[in-house]
Amino acid sequence: MQRLKYLAAGFSNPYKIIYKKSKFLNMAETNYPSATGSTPVQPAKNNNSKNIIIGALAAVVLGSWGYFLWDKNKSSEKISNQQTQITSLDSAKTEIQMEFDNALARLDSVTGANNNLQGQLADRQKEIDAKKAEIRKILNDKNATQSQLAKAKSMINELNEKISTLEAEVARLTGENEQLTADNTTLKQEKSDLEQNLTLTKTEKENLEKTVDVGSTFSASNIQVTPVNEKKGGKEKNTTTAKRVDKLVVSFDVENRIAKSGPADMYLIVTAPDGKIISENGNVLNTRTDGDKNFTAKIPVNYEQGTRKSVQFPIQQNDFMTGNYKVEIYHNGFKIGEGVRSLKKGGLFG
Repeated sequence: MQRLKYLAAGFSNPYKIIYKKSKFLNMAETNYPSATGSTPVQPAKNNNSKNIIIGALAAVVLGSWGYFLWDKNKSSEKISNQQTQITSLDSAKTEIQMEFDNALARLDSVTGANNNLQGQLADRQKEIDAKKAEIRKILNDKNATQSQLAKAKSMINELNEKISTLEAEVARLTGENEQLTADNTTLKQEKSDLEQNLTLTKTEKENLEKTVDVGSTFSASNIQVTPVNEKKGGKEKNTTTAKRVDKLVVSFDVENRIAKSGPADMYLIVTAPDGKIISENGNVLNTRTDGDKNFTAKIPVNYEQGTRKSVQFPIQQNDFMTGNYKVEIYHNGFKIGEGVRSLKKGGLFG
């Protein structure tokens, strides 16, 4: 404290002041000649007391100076420790903040990766939001203590564990989804193959049915057109004179190796010499090669598979004209045979 007073008074070295004061006192007590020429005598006891006082003052000054240096060193050390602690806390907080940001990024990535997790996350949302809020509160506190930061770090670890669970769930669902996608692709391919096979089978079936249908068409043979004159008493006589013809008898044989036993319809189209088809009711036959045509008669035939069936049908009208009568036979829309009969004009004795 004494040193501080000296310093305040503008003295930089208190030991120098003490030395000067001591020297002055010594000079005052030295036996210099006085004005009167007398020589003073200094008692030895007073000189020793002054030396003790000077030594005590020097000890006090040295002690205060030492205390000042010690106190300054302690303060500097305390400040240095506080700065080290602040730096350590700031570093820990920065590290925890980074871990928290990374956890939030992971959480956003996980929840956005699979929509199926939205429902599962909703069940834990309150708990996760509470932890996030508490962690943010600690990190936003400028005066957060080491224990608070440790608590925040522990909660971040818990949050990361929950995120890891969600990531595992995402991986599982992703695998299941990929498997479902693969299965769906396989099913689509199988469906496509089945549809193609079905189309092919249907086409083959239709072609086969057409083949069978066409193949089951009868063939006609031994086609004959006989002009007949009917006499009194039921007698019949063949004639080629037009004015004597009462009917044209069409006869033919039909057969087919694959046609099943049962009824079958034969159609006759008789065209007169003038090009007109003999048809009473104007019935129309839809042929596969010649379009729609009027037909003269529909002849039902009861066929037995593997046999040859003889068919006969008369074509009657009031007057037959001279010229060629053309007879066409149709079955299953196809023309299976035809024949021609010419009628001539009768003579004087015809």
